[in-house]
Amino acid sequence: MTVENVLSAPTRSIEPRDPFIEAFVDPDADPAGGPAAASLEEGRRDAAARRFALKPVVGVLTQPTLVASMLVLALVTLWALVPSWFTVWDPIVGVPQDRLLPPSTEHIFGTDNLGRDLYARVVYGAATSLAATTVAVVVGLAVGSLFGLLAGFLRGFVDDAIMRFMDVLLAIPSLLLSLALITALGFGTLNVAVAVGLASVASFSRVMRAEVLQIATAVYVEAARVSGVRWYTVLRRHVLPNASGPVVALAALEFGVMVLAISSLSFLGFGAPPPTPEWGSLVAGGRDYLAVAWWLTTLPGLVIVAVVLSANRISRALERNGGIR
Repeated sequence: MTVENVLSAPTRSIEPRDPFIEAFVDPDADPAGGPAAASLEEGRRDAAARRFALKPVVGVLTQPTLVASMLVLALVTLWALVPSWFTVWDPIVGVPQDRLLPPSTEHIFGTDNLGRDLYARVVYGAATSLAATTVAVVVGLAVGSLFGLLAGFLRGFVDDAIMRFMDVLLAIPSLLLSLALITALGFGTLNVAVAVGLASVASFSRVMRAEVLQIATAVYVEAARVSGVRWYTVLRRHVLPNASGPVVALAALEFGVMVLAISSLSFLGFGAPPPTPEWGSLVAGGRDYLAVAWWLTTLPGLVIVAVVLSANRISRALERNGGIR
């Protein structure tokens, strides 16, 4: 062994697992120079998140009846909000020489016995009918959900008292109960809406109670109550948000039922006084002209049927996702 070999420092190659090198080298880096594995994984997660976000939209577009139902309700809502976009005719003032004209390009739904454009009256009547239906749904949803929430959460005597009262309401036909409430409240569109809403309180209450009874035994609700959270805070933060899905689906179903109920009461003369257009009163106004003007009752009736069926179709979709039990 020579002196040079002894004095010279030994040469060694730096190992890939050297701690000093690992502090500066990304362990996820692709040795071929491509993108990092972490970036690829993040891209895959983003793509999966986008597919998950678009899944409800794709599911809706693959159901033609659901799309048609949504379009019908959207059209009727636009009728109620901006009726002047859809007709140039006055719904109140008619032209006497144009009375009882059949449907044509000028008068899509024909004219009534006073020469008023029937399509204009249907379009402007959407505001009154849908406003009354919305009030009825809000009244039934708010009052019924409150009773069901208290009955399911407090239980005991409160549950028994509320549910026996709801059983009494369910024993009375809804239309008869609405007529009794209208007799007490008086005629008019608003009173009709409130009466129909109160007649549906029992349905909302029973569904909300069933959901609350199931959610109140969940672990996170029990943990919140044991930790000292006030009972009304537990209701507001934990129970109500998780129990609202089936009740909202029921509200969509009741929307169609209430359109039919309010139109029926308007048909009987309990709604808005003439000449205010309302769908039920339009059907009633054409009864005396069925032999010579079938369109006076048929076309407004078909509009009511389309709205009710569309609301029911949407409620079934919400039921499938929200789960009315």
